[in-house]
Amino acid sequence: MEQEDHQLFLPLVEEENICLPLPINVVSRYWNVELPMAEAIETAKKYSGFDGSILIEGIELAERHGLTCKTTHSSLDELKKIIDMGIPPIVILPGIPEITQHASVITGYDDEEKTIFHYIQKGNQEGEQQEGAIPNDIFEKEWAEEGKLLIILSPSDVLSSLNLDDNSDDKSTRLCFVSEKQNILKNHTEVDKSLKQSLEIDPNNSTTLNLLGAMMNAQNSSDCVKYYKKCLEINNKSYLSYNGLGNYYLKTNQFEKAENCYTKAIEINPKRSAKIYKNRAYLREKQNKNSAAKDDLKNYLKYYPKAPDRGIIEQAIREL
Repeated sequence: MEQEDHQLFLPLVEEENICLPLPINVVSRYWNVELPMAEAIETAKKYSGFDGSILIEGIELAERHGLTCKTTHSSLDELKKIIDMGIPPIVILPGIPEITQHASVITGYDDEEKTIFHYIQKGNQEGEQQEGAIPNDIFEKEWAEEGKLLIILSPSDVLSSLNLDDNSDDKSTRLCFVSEKQNILKNHTEVDKSLKQSLEIDPNNSTTLNLLGAMMNAQNSSDCVKYYKKCLEINNKSYLSYNGLGNYYLKTNQFEKAENCYTKAIEINPKRSAKIYKNRAYLREKQNKNSAAKDDLKNYLKYYPKAPDRGIIEQAIREL
């Protein structure tokens, strides 16, 4: 009975589109708001060839049809409070096995079992969703990699009852989602503008700092280092910032620094990316650490069994 109090029952939804991601559709239906797929399909035309989902497009679609959104960096206690108010929150988690992210709807929690329930796109015979239970400590560890990002989508009166006062976090983080959309559209000036504006609103937004680091890294600018390091001061669990720093140091032949950053990223999440092992193997070999390089190449194949360069890697393992 105790568990029932902390569980929300969401409708079974299967329809999704790059501009209407499943979590947005599920939460909207929970509030009895039917989002028109035709509108999402029309919007998606400008993203031809993109394989993924564009969260801000889904959020804006929901807002056009009467819902209100708030984005924030949160905590496990706040997450539970939101669930107990009857609101299904959306969290941003690391994608497995490569360095993408994914949005997940949280449907409840169980304090006795110390687990968090996720919405799974699979129904039972009654047409209700099934939940995936994740232990609290694993959930919190993975959520921390993304700065504990949370999206609340609900009718405006429900949202105002939450008393989440930090509007600067909301505005700043929303601009991060906007910048990701502009990045997909290759509007690089707009990306820069959104992220700089986001940082002006909240100079300590770890999500913004990581995205600025990534943008500068893509331009081969050494400025990426200061943004990544500032992000890590605020969120020392930012896998993406350690990985990004490692990539920059690798490009600039600072092998020892690159190795340290890759190692820290792997300590945070050893399964998140296979490529990080291949990168670390390369620079370890350059430093004559052949045994360690060999182990890394084996891990690369372990986490990426269908790697297109599998034959070359197996040959390299034999030769090390």
